[in-house]
This record gives sequence, C-alpha cells and structure tokens, in this order.
Amino acid sequence: MKYDILIKCKRIRRIVGGNSMYNLLLVDDEASTREALSSYFPWEDLGFHIAGQANNGKEALEFLQHTKVEVVLTDIQMPIMNGIELAKTLYDQNSDIHVVFISSYREFEYAQKALELKVRNYILKPAKYHVLQEVFQRLYTELSSSNTEEAKAPSEHLIIQKIKDYVKLNYKTATLEEVATYVYLNPNYASQLFKKKTDTNFSDYLIKIKMQEALKLLKTNQFKTYEISEMVGYANPKNFTRTFKSFYGYPPSHVKRGDGHV
Repeated sequence: MKYDILIKCKRIRRIVGGNSMYNLLLVDDEASTREALSSYFPWEDLGFHIAGQANNGKEALEFLQHTKVEVVLTDIQMPIMNGIELAKTLYDQNSDIHVVFISSYREFEYAQKALELKVRNYILKPAKYHVLQEVFQRLYTELSSSNTEEAKAPSEHLIIQKIKDYVKLNYKTATLEEVATYVYLNPNYASQLFKKKTDTNFSDYLIKIKMQEALKLLKTNQFKTYEISEMVGYANPKNFTRTFKSFYGYPPSHVKRGDGHV
C-alpha cells in the first residue's frame, strides 16, 4: 500500500502546545502499511509516540494489557479479529482509548458502526498526509484538555459549524463529498455525524440554504426565476420551481417584494 506520506515526508512544525507525548498503537495486517505509517509520518512533531504495532485486533488487545496507550489507529478488515470487533471490545470495556479507523472500505455500515462505538475518525486509504495531520492535531488538543469527554462535544460542534459555514458560502455547488473533504472525514461518516448532531439530513440542510437564498433574491425583484434557479445551483428551472413550492408551499411567482412571506 503506497501512501501519500511516502512522497510528502517533509517535517512539519509542531503546532501543538505543551510537552505531553501520547502513545499510539498501529493495527493493520499489512506490514508495509504499518511500516509506512510508522516511518514516514512525523508523529512526534504532533505529540505522538508509536508504542507498538499489531497484526490484528487480538494482538492489539494483548498488547494493551501490558502497555498504556491513548490512541489506536486500526484497519477494519483484518483476520482473526477485525477493527470493528476491536473497537467494540474496547467500547464494552468502557476504555478511554481513542480509536481511529483507517480503511479502504467505504460501506455505509462501517461509518454507522464507527459512530455507535465512539470511533473518533474514519480515514480512507490511501491515507493523505494532510488528513492524518489534521486528525491527529485535533486529537492531541482533545487529549491535552483536562476532560477529554467534555472536549469531544466541542470538537464535533466545530465540525458541524464548519460544514454549515461551507454550505452557506458554497450553496450553489456544494456536495456532501466536497464538504466531507473540507472537514477531513469520510462522506458517509460526515453525513451520519451531521444527522446525529443536527437531527437534519445534510441534503435537507443544503436545500434549506438554497431556498432561503432564492427567496432573498426573489424579493429583490431584480432577477427572473430562471436566473435565480441558476444562481442557487439548479440547471433546470422546473426542478427549482418544484423544490421551492415544496419547501415554502407556494411557487416563486407568488413572491413579491415586501410581501412578508416566510
């Protein structure tokens, strides 16, 4: 498995505060993957020490019996005991170890299961240098706080706020994939987190922002309906009109400047 970090192994300035160093366990059945992660990414600059490596979940649990570890970076699909089973075991033990998944598997059920087991992030292979950097910088900050459980909520709140801000600025072309890339998360994971924290589907939130902007534009009486349709990201004016009517209960043609609708 070739990693982006193999060709981008420059040293990064340590931007985390304090002198704390946290132990990290790498779990993957591919030795080349573990070696790449271990040797070519500047973990210590981010405040992490590679305490050990394991070939599967069973070996990881055995290692954790005699070595204190704060973070486990694990693959999902492995023999004997996979990453989901490892995370579940730690969850059932009420362990305070932070689990980060790294896997080439994109299936919805994996992202959903990760949320259930309080897995912190879901990184796709091949792991991108900047994604690893972002994830572990954020994780270091949480670990360094006086109460990591209390730190989790603000961190997730920040992610949701970043998603909302991105949509408000890029509503014309925004997609779930773009937003997920922006916050360094798997699209399925980002979708589930957004739903969990806002009780709203991402697609519904995107439509809401588009329709709110469309209403503002309609009330100015400066643009025709088909122009506004394009301005908020609808190539087909009929689709825009249908969505607008479904959202507000009346068509765009009924909106007049100063009407006071909505």
